[in-house]
Amino acid sequence: MPTTPPPDASAAELNARIRALFTHRDARLTDEQRAEYHELLAALRRVERGDVTTAA
Repeated sequence: MPTTPPPDASAAELNARIRALFTHRDARLTDEQRAEYHELLAALRRVERGDVTTAA
């Protein structure tokens, strides 16, 4: 089961967890790892968007 990233995780922490999923260049992810990868990407996008303010 994928582990949900903590809501206060930094971009660096999320990126490190994403990189850890790939043990080598040709690594194939299991279905569980793929689900975790997509969850981490979504969390990373939320963190990145949090750094941007909406224009008036």
